[in-house]
Amino acid sequence: MLNQSTTILRITSLLLLLVGGTEAKLDIISSRQDYRVGEEILLLCKASGDGEIKWHKDGEEIDDEDIVSKLDYTSSKLLIKKAKMQDAGKYTCECEFDSGHKSDEQIVLYIYDGPSFGSKNTYHEFLEGTDGVVPCLVTGLPAVDVHWLRDKQDIPSAGERRVRKMPDNSLYIEKVQRKDAGTYVCQAQIRGRPISQQLTVSVVVNAPPSVRLREEVKKVMAGPETNVSLLCLVDGLPKPNITWTMPVTFDPFHHQFNSDRSQLSIQSVARADFGEYICTATNKIGEHSATIVLHVFEAPEVFVSVDQQRLTVGEHVSVFCNVTGHPQPELHWLNKQNGQTLDSTGRVRAEDGVLVIDEIVPSDGGLYSCMAVSASGNASRDVAIQTQPGPPHYLSVSPGPTSVVFELKTFPISGGTPISGFVLQWRKSSAEEWKEIIVPTTDRLAITSLKPYTTYLVRMAALNAVGQGQFSIESSVHTEGIREPDSPVLSTNEMKVEGNSFSVPIRQIDDGGSPLLHFDVRYKQDTEGSEWKENELPSDADAVSLKDLVYGSDYKLEVKAVNANGSSLPFKFNFTIAEQSVSSSMTKGGVVGIVMVIFVIVFLVVDATCCYRNRCGLLMTIAVKLFGQKVPGLKMVEEGEGNTNGELKLKGIDKPGGSLQQTGTQTLSKESGQLSEVTCDKAPLTKHEKIQPPTADA
Repeated sequence: MLNQSTTILRITSLLLLLVGGTEAKLDIISSRQDYRVGEEILLLCKASGDGEIKWHKDGEEIDDEDIVSKLDYTSSKLLIKKAKMQDAGKYTCECEFDSGHKSDEQIVLYIYDGPSFGSKNTYHEFLEGTDGVVPCLVTGLPAVDVHWLRDKQDIPSAGERRVRKMPDNSLYIEKVQRKDAGTYVCQAQIRGRPISQQLTVSVVVNAPPSVRLREEVKKVMAGPETNVSLLCLVDGLPKPNITWTMPVTFDPFHHQFNSDRSQLSIQSVARADFGEYICTATNKIGEHSATIVLHVFEAPEVFVSVDQQRLTVGEHVSVFCNVTGHPQPELHWLNKQNGQTLDSTGRVRAEDGVLVIDEIVPSDGGLYSCMAVSASGNASRDVAIQTQPGPPHYLSVSPGPTSVVFELKTFPISGGTPISGFVLQWRKSSAEEWKEIIVPTTDRLAITSLKPYTTYLVRMAALNAVGQGQFSIESSVHTEGIREPDSPVLSTNEMKVEGNSFSVPIRQIDDGGSPLLHFDVRYKQDTEGSEWKENELPSDADAVSLKDLVYGSDYKLEVKAVNANGSSLPFKFNFTIAEQSVSSSMTKGGVVGIVMVIFVIVFLVVDATCCYRNRCGLLMTIAVKLFGQKVPGLKMVEEGEGNTNGELKLKGIDKPGGSLQQTGTQTLSKESGQLSEVTCDKAPLTKHEKIQPPTADA
């Protein structure tokens, strides 16, 4: 180390001589001014010329040869092998040059010890809300200044700041907050000198776990489509672990957690899932729990012993009903015919959930509903009670020459199922058997084919799916004499309109006691000035059919029945033929016909153009076959007229545009006194095609 320092000083001295020249000058060379206790101090004093060099410390000469040594006549060094605190001071190098001049140079050396940190604890944890102190124990000489930094910003020591430096150099954090967590730096610096050390300290803030619930009570309806999520909002530092306590055994298919287990999802909630769900958050500080109560309701369900029951009038009815759900529903029976809730009394009643009907009558038929009513909802199940219909009331009977017509002001009681028809009976006296016919409800209620001037007993009963009801009171009616027929009946609800055609079923109820001859039919458009069109239908016709009507028109129709005694009043009816649609008018045959017409037109145009321009085509061939060479419109001149070369000229034809470019007249050659026939196969098809000259064999 010493040899290396001596070499450096000599090189430096040489450089100073080269630069300084002969001027009296003195320099002290040192690597730095600050030295730690125990380090080696080397100072070199270099003069610009020969002389006597001396060293002084704080004004006192240093004569210790172990410290000061002369290198040559122009340089001297000061070497302190292990610096001590008392070695600090002002050092002076003084030189008395041989020329008599004196010069000196000074340097101040600083000796320090440290700074060093007494505690190496760089990790501190504090509980949120408590006061935290981070010590910084620093030693050093001659004196040490301490600063606290965070994010390169100085933390002041004055004032009432929540985070501040204390007089003992510790860092004080009042009521620690989460934002106080982070990295802090304790910086110790030798006072007045650029000598410093740093200690990096980590501050961690802990917080006990806490659990917060959005809902303490959760209510859901059980069902395969019902999913529920229980949310547990957890806080704490370090981040707490979450566990759940459930009233049922954990099932990974039924219970699912999110990534941090803060949310429990229950799939297809069942009644068994009800109960308390406890969410517990735990970290090293402690644990905290909260409870969610899950209420699972079940929608009411209704079960009945039968959905439909058919009984004969007078029988006994018992229908059982059971209801389930949570909370347990109340059970009620409702008569939907009158909207009344049944009680436990009366002929029609509810006893312990059972619908009871004693000696059923037609008016008891209909729908009865078993209802379940609870806080979780309502449910019901209908039961159809069906029996025969009641007897017809408010009935009137009207005679005709050969018929009796029944009219009902109101329908009989249906018995719980729709009336499908009526049984009409008649007889001449009580000694005879009843004769009957069944008439649908859609037809006119009439007995036909009776005798004129005859008294009959008649009655009727209604029919439904269960059976026949009671008959009405017998009525006595006397048929009328022979006369003109009643108006025919058209079943307008069965009419059909297809395109511009119309049809409607027709039937005759009463022919007036004389066979029908025919039906008179007339119709017209419902517009001003239109005329009636008339035709006849045979007496056994079952429908009126009209064709070729005008699209988009309204029509009036009148039909009369005719017998030998005259004609009936007309049955009148109006109907409409809709506008013709494109799809209906343009049939496949129509499309084919249009295409064929277009093809023929194009063919004729092309063929006529070929015949006119180039004397070819089908038309030209037909013309030649019919007229020979003397085609109408072409004039043939006699051989030799105005021509000496045996050619014939065709006159009277102007050269059409686009024909062969020739001047004068067009010629046809004559050989052996005969004209060659011009046909499509010998004429050029285009103006650029040349005609081959005839051969000798031609």
